[in-house]
Amino acid sequence: MSSALAAPPANPNWKEQFQKVSDEYLDRVYFPYAPTQGTLAGYHTYDKQLENYARQNIDAEIAALNRFEERIALIPASALDETTRGDREMVLGSIRSTLLTLQTIRPWEKNPDNYSSACANGAFVLMERKFAPPDDRLRSLIAREKQMPALLVNARVNLQNPPRIYTEIAIEQLPGIVSFFQHDVPAAFADAQDPALQAEFVRTNAAAVAALQSYLGWLQTDLLARSNGDFRIGADAFRKKLQYDEMVDLPLDRLLEIGWADLRKNQERFRQIAHQLEPDKDPRAVLEELGQDHPAPGQLLDAFRATFNSLVSFIQSHHIVTIPSDVRPTVEETPPFMRATTQASMDTPGPFETHSTTAYFNVTLPGPSMTPAEVEGYMHSFNVGTVISTAVHEAYPGHYVQFLWVPRAPSRVRKLLGANTNVEGWAHYCEQMMLDEGYGQPGVGAKDERESRLLRLGQLQDALLRNARFLVGIQMHTGKMTFDQAVDFFQKEGYQSKETAVVEAKRGTGDPTYLYYTLGKLEILKLRADLMKKEGASFSLEKFHNEFLGQGFPPIKIVREAMLGNDSPAL
Repeated sequence: MSSALAAPPANPNWKEQFQKVSDEYLDRVYFPYAPTQGTLAGYHTYDKQLENYARQNIDAEIAALNRFEERIALIPASALDETTRGDREMVLGSIRSTLLTLQTIRPWEKNPDNYSSACANGAFVLMERKFAPPDDRLRSLIAREKQMPALLVNARVNLQNPPRIYTEIAIEQLPGIVSFFQHDVPAAFADAQDPALQAEFVRTNAAAVAALQSYLGWLQTDLLARSNGDFRIGADAFRKKLQYDEMVDLPLDRLLEIGWADLRKNQERFRQIAHQLEPDKDPRAVLEELGQDHPAPGQLLDAFRATFNSLVSFIQSHHIVTIPSDVRPTVEETPPFMRATTQASMDTPGPFETHSTTAYFNVTLPGPSMTPAEVEGYMHSFNVGTVISTAVHEAYPGHYVQFLWVPRAPSRVRKLLGANTNVEGWAHYCEQMMLDEGYGQPGVGAKDERESRLLRLGQLQDALLRNARFLVGIQMHTGKMTFDQAVDFFQKEGYQSKETAVVEAKRGTGDPTYLYYTLGKLEILKLRADLMKKEGASFSLEKFHNEFLGQGFPPIKIVREAMLGNDSPAL
């Protein structure tokens, strides 16, 4: 190659310019317009601010985003080193995705739950970690609660013909949010010392509760009847969102082909293992049998805690990945405010949180109002196979281990911005990888051959759930599948219960690109295969995983360039 065609050397001045502008973007736009995210990240200058969806504020954010897109686009990618070039793409993706959301998808105009959940989230992030004395955090909460009535007034102005399903979800969620403010929030700040502060909190909290109750009444008696909008974002917005968020530009038809192929592969594997377990039974009957093999509800938290020793021991003895800390996450019952929407989650502190660094592995237990039959049905999702699969996904070596690697990320951008194909793709990849590497064999995480096969069925059931999300998301949002067809698809093709299928279809209406679990897993598997081919006998799985996590959590395309040294296709 002639020197005239070679890329110019990286220019340190352009790198400094990018770092200056990207810092300004984060500090002047990204966090000020999403202050709850600032609190989560560990930046407590935003603790007294609440999201503001007044139309003039939305317009101001759009204008600021356009200015920063222009400024960052003017910095030539060819003048930057590889890491900074990737950071530039991530910041541009963040800006363009936010503009797409505000201008095209327009949830501020369509989704009533965004407003009430913003109130709950704004309070919750001040409660969950004791990063400051109770009085200081209560002072911030009071400041946020004072802004909540206005936020809910803005909702009544902004919401224009939302999809009925969105209004129904908001109505379903709101009683829990009201209860959260009535009971959980006061209990969390019972140890505040200043009587005047406590008295002011009683007033602001009562006003927030009244505003939320009024909002619920308005949704039920006014907005619901005129909620005739369409939740579908359409093929063009779907493609752009995938490009901006995940740097994936494959045609949607090609993605559907990939999704169907992986679904059928996992279904066939499920059928084979079910046949090994019960040759005379239909795979669905074996799935029902698997569901019955679960811990008692009162022993569920201990069941998850009990997985940690064997998982960590296996990871270390088999050189799967370096675990940067011996500190274990705290397993606890999911906070009441989150129980309606999640069965298990990993709640890690933000990358810049220095005062309260506990990570919580939340598990949702059956509700006290459930009948014995409902409890049994609910506990099927915590069978012997999915308990292991969930512990791998959320903790070792999934989300928790990736969180432990974040301080090693090469830049501020990489610690704050990232792609779901990386984060959820990694955790979902780990579910399969750990069993492929030998965890769950008799004597290694399983007591016998039968339990070993049940663990694999649990992993495959979780994989089929993610396969169904992949195909449902694309088809619902491009008009090829109705909501009811999505529910049916989760049951028949994703091997899920009716109750789970309804929840998953609801999620898909507002999270169109939740294909990122399977998409990310497939991208990581291809990256690993390509690296094994390149390195041959010198390939090390532990080195691969360490280098992958050391990149932060950018789109896999950026990770590929760093690890392979080329821009070959991610899928």
